[in-house]
Amino acid sequence: MDQALAEARVALDRGEVPVGAVIVWEGRVVARAHNLREARADPLAHAECLAIAGAAEQLGRWRLDAATLVVTLEPCLMCMGALLQARIPRLVYGAADPKAGAAGTLYDLSDDPRLNHRVDVQRGVRAGEASRLLKAFFEGRRRAGAVPEEIARRGGRVVEGG
Repeated sequence: MDQALAEARVALDRGEVPVGAVIVWEGRVVARAHNLREARADPLAHAECLAIAGAAEQLGRWRLDAATLVVTLEPCLMCMGALLQARIPRLVYGAADPKAGAAGTLYDLSDDPRLNHRVDVQRGVRAGEASRLLKAFFEGRRRAGAVPEEIARRGGRVVEGG
């Protein structure tokens, strides 16, 4: 989680929603990423998807069936879909996402019997640190007037990015 949090800090420094992810394969980190949606103008450039793609490229395989995805924020539906497609068996995440979380908070794709793959999920690892980064980002955006007033009125509880 240290490395995922470091990636999230890089995202924060670059004006991205501070989410960081790493893929661990057989005890070593094979890919790391942070959100790049703003920099790439790409709605698919979530940290998890970028890390999964990086790991597949690094390992030369799409089936990441011995990998662990470590991410600072609970994955959204898109990122959980990518995790399932890559057959990643283990997910470790920091902060829960009450607005978009798809690993147990809003939805639970990790253990849906209708799907052909299950994911072992470890929730809340260093959640306080991950939450503080997200809160700092959204507070800064509100001060700069970059977040819609509706979100500001709710106290910034909307968490973007997966």
